[in-house]
Amino acid sequence: MVTGHGTVETAVEAMRLGAFDYLTKPFELVDLQRTVNLALEQVNAQKADAPQEPAWEGPANTNSSAALVGQSEKVQGILSVTKAIADSDCPVLVEGEAGSGKQIVARTIHHSSGRQRAPFKTLQCSALPEELLEQELFGSDSKRTGSIFSRAARGTVYLEEVHLLPMRVQTQLDSLLAEMVDRRLRRSLTPEMDVRLVTSSCQSLEALVEEGKFRESLYFKLSIIPIIVPPLRSRVEDIRPIADHFLNLFAERTGHTAPSIDKYALSLLENYKWPGNVGELQNAIERACAFCQDGQIRPNDLPPKIAQRAVVQSEEQRTSHHLPLGTTLAEFVDRQEKMFITETLKFNGGSREKAASMLDVSIATLYRKLGNRAAKQKQKETA
Repeated sequence: MVTGHGTVETAVEAMRLGAFDYLTKPFELVDLQRTVNLALEQVNAQKADAPQEPAWEGPANTNSSAALVGQSEKVQGILSVTKAIADSDCPVLVEGEAGSGKQIVARTIHHSSGRQRAPFKTLQCSALPEELLEQELFGSDSKRTGSIFSRAARGTVYLEEVHLLPMRVQTQLDSLLAEMVDRRLRRSLTPEMDVRLVTSSCQSLEALVEEGKFRESLYFKLSIIPIIVPPLRSRVEDIRPIADHFLNLFAERTGHTAPSIDKYALSLLENYKWPGNVGELQNAIERACAFCQDGQIRPNDLPPKIAQRAVVQSEEQRTSHHLPLGTTLAEFVDRQEKMFITETLKFNGGSREKAASMLDVSIATLYRKLGNRAAKQKQKETA
């Protein structure tokens, strides 16, 4: 909903009637884009929760379609933990960098538990103003009418970016969790309180507690079972299986055969630092699928910021260490130029046009240099 005359009353009414969010004019375009993306993620998440969907297969939303894929010891450790705690009612705190797969972990817990047929509801804590956030979390009466807990009755509530909760809301959530624990002990849980709570944060809540920015008692209640999701750069061995998973997803979506990744492109993927983690890898693979030809992804199909980080690992790179004394500077420069041109050609899948563009020389210059090297080689062989 967008309006030029915003009041709390109209906002609450809009949310009650099904609006995802509430923007007042004038607003920044980036705020509208972020809100629309969050709404699309929630719609996709709700589709993933539908009974006809197989549990924990395929894309749940834009950032979680990789599932919890990986062969690394870290990922296998997380899978073991989620399996062990699946049927516990203890709150879980998932911490990790943005895009690392925190919501994937939350969904894994839900779909592995006895609550898998009940709703999985997500609330982005940074998406709403404080008044609406209170309404969404705590409802309008003692029965939590209209709250996310009532909509997720006997299921799972997932609160994203819980570190951004205002202090007043933290106090209210702290009280609600204390009441849930008390009712569970007295076996008097109502459906809206019979939920599993999973929260996530891209900042350390413990550090925020020390800084006085997060309520300590709430932190202890949320972090009974802590899980830390490692960044993608710390588990390089997972990059290939995650990339293959995305390739298969895109192939299934388009009805085409999944392309393969050549060794040069794979090397770039494995050497990139992935500041955006799994979400950034997903975008890179989707782009590569759109640009690739002949069913193979090559370096020039990847996003420029990844492709430009090429690290040449050829045998000829070590030429300078094996040159005998007396070698002329011209011979040294010629060998280095040959190595660089050869690797650039490989990088571009043998395309001389693309190699010339990357080297910032004309195609005629590239052909001349290639011809000169061939001629020099022939002269050496004749001599």
